[in-house]
Amino acid sequence: MDLELAGKHVLVTGGSKGIGLACARGFLQAGARVSLVARNEQTLGSAALSLADARPDAERLVATYACDLGDPQAAVQLVERVEQAHGPVDILVNSAGAARRSPPDELDAAKWHAAMQAKYFTYIHVMDPLVKRMAARGAGVIVNVVGAGGKVASPIHLAGGAANAALMLASAGLANAYAARGVRVNVVNPGPVVTDRLQEGLLADARLQGISPEEARKRADARQPLGRLAEAREIADAVVFLASARASYVTGAVLAMDGAAVPTVI
Repeated sequence: MDLELAGKHVLVTGGSKGIGLACARGFLQAGARVSLVARNEQTLGSAALSLADARPDAERLVATYACDLGDPQAAVQLVERVEQAHGPVDILVNSAGAARRSPPDELDAAKWHAAMQAKYFTYIHVMDPLVKRMAARGAGVIVNVVGAGGKVASPIHLAGGAANAALMLASAGLANAYAARGVRVNVVNPGPVVTDRLQEGLLADARLQGISPEEARKRADARQPLGRLAEAREIADAVVFLASARASYVTGAVLAMDGAAVPTVI
């Protein structure tokens, strides 16, 4: 299946690790050019090196940009720099930012604000200037990697879940607002995914329960209907498809990728 991604310019936020890095690899393998964005210059450099085996000319097709997307002006300047250096962004994949989990009794106004800043505004600050540029050009795709916590309220993820829910609404609204001008916007909602961040959580869970990290992982796998946690590349496969020409009539969609952990039609 030809996804018609060869030569496309893809901007991936949170592209230095986890799902963002897996998305970058998927787009490279499909022939796209990729601009990676993250806060840390060192992790970006490591990410770029790790992509060298994606295709023989990967080094030529990957650019990196260190930027704090919590700063709206910095995000606007980033978009300008990226497009000046490598041409118009055809596809934006947002996978940056993560809100800290807190028990409800530990939440306060500052933590609610921090969650919105970490997850919601890091996406909005890039989407806002880019969706307008895409609309002016008459074409563009945005895929937001959000999270299942935006649909299912977890007592220890209320602030982050609220940010995720807000992102889903913003994405659906932008999809409707810009569809007639050639821009598609979709959401992918992963459940637990095997990433460095999840591994840290499993190690903490192992210490709390007095079990080995291997046992903690085994129990986490067993809790999933499919019998295992998702791999980052599996989420990336869905993102790459939604960004491609094969999904040309898919916009405003919210794709659940929790392995049927929450069997719902809502």
